[in-house]
Parts: sequence; C-alpha cells; structure tokens
Amino acid sequence: MRDDEAGGSGELFDGGPFDRGTADEDAVEQSRTEDELRQAAAILDPVPPELRRIAVEAYALHDLDARIAELTFDSLVDAIPVRGVADPPRMLTFHTGELTVDVEVTPHGLMGQLLPPQEASIEVLSGPQAGARLTADDLGRFIGDPPPAGPFALRLRTGDEVVVTEWLRA
Repeated sequence: MRDDEAGGSGELFDGGPFDRGTADEDAVEQSRTEDELRQAAAILDPVPPELRRIAVEAYALHDLDARIAELTFDSLVDAIPVRGVADPPRMLTFHTGELTVDVEVTPHGLMGQLLPPQEASIEVLSGPQAGARLTADDLGRFIGDPPPAGPFALRLRTGDEVVVTEWLRA
C-alpha cells in the first residue's frame, strides 16, 4: 500500500484531483470560460444587425411607464463662468412632478440629491450594457464613481415609481 493510500500526505488531499481551489479561483475560471464562449459565439453565430436593432428598441420600451425627468438646469449652458476656475464641476437639475434630481458631474464621479429627500435605487445608464448601481440614502443623497463616459441617463426607482432622466453627454 502506498503512503498516500494509507492516509499519508498523498496528492488526493493536497492539490490532487479532489482539491477544489478557492472560490476566487473558481470565479476567475468561470469568468474566463464565459468570455471565451461569448467570443466563440460572436464569431461562429453573430447576431444579425437587424435583430440587434429590434432588441435594442424593445429594451427601450421596458420603462414605458416611467416618468421622464426633464433637464431644467445645465451649468454648461445656464451658468455664468467663474473666473479662475479651470475645470468646474457640471451641475445638472432634472425635474418631474414633485421630484427634483440635482446632480454634480466631476472627473471623480457623480454626486447628487433627490428632493424631496427619499431613498431610491439609481442606475446610471450608459449604452446597452448595465450601468453602475447607486443608492440614495434617506436624505436623498447619492454618490458614484467613476464618472460616465459618453451619453448617460439616470433611472431612479422610488417605491412604486420609476423616473428616467433625459440623456446627456458627460
């Protein structure tokens, strides 16, 4: 009988076929495999452009009952420049019904507040892929980084209500 069969330090328990590794290693391997499968599918069976267009248009309708918060203030357009400030933050105000959303866009990220103050889940929309998820606290404050690159909008869920801001370029 070999040492490892008799319960010694054989490979069955230390890095052998039954050693599963850590959860992080499994997640990395799963992610790598998923990426490889996506690349293979894109090459071997690409999505036709017409089907992609239809899917994007259908996805746009999933918030059909959402209220649109209109842009009522943009510091790039409405503010008077301050002398000596090289790169001021961009200040935005959106309004719909009783809800006002104030947002500050800086090179470090987004910062904002809902008025009247209330908790909400916020998604930063920036194209077809899922955007950053933020949470507004009970005072309506939220913060997120990094800043959006390119066109973006915010989708807010406050209780039973869904509000989407107008799309802007960061």
